[in-house]
Amino acid sequence: MQADLSPVIAATAQWLTRSFPASGGALASALCEVQARQAVTVAAWLRYPTEMDAALLGMAGPGGSARLDWVTGADGALGDDADAHAWRTWVDEVVASWAASLLTDPELAALAVAALAQGSHSTGTPAEFRRLVAPDDSDRRAAALLRHPDLLAPVAELHHTQLLDRLNPGRTLIA
Repeated sequence: MQADLSPVIAATAQWLTRSFPASGGALASALCEVQARQAVTVAAWLRYPTEMDAALLGMAGPGGSARLDWVTGADGALGDDADAHAWRTWVDEVVASWAASLLTDPELAALAVAALAQGSHSTGTPAEFRRLVAPDDSDRRAAALLRHPDLLAPVAELHHTQLLDRLNPGRTLIA
């Protein structure tokens, strides 16, 4: 099941880490990437909770990063080499938006990880999302841009209400 979503998870995490890069060297980059991948994994599993959802995504495709690039102002810097950016076609806008919301709101991240227990993505072993829900100081420093609420706000706000609806169906929440 997880393999069906792996291209979307990889591309969306890559989009986040390229748009909001780590501050520091190789270790900071690795810590930033882990946090992005954990947030994107949680968001993808929430967005596509069943095998059928993942199969439909595989058939229809996720939509790409064009709107996200436009929202963040990166669309002009991409250049004309389509082959160099082919991976961007696997970016899922909703998953990126939900991941941005999770990265900037620890309570929402904890709620989202708890909601995964009810889904079909569990494989019998508990998933590890510590760097998402309980980042330490080195995680925060490495991902200062990736977790900055003001910087991620334009992306997070795109589909924030849908995330709240997914986590609290039938309840009215104040965002």
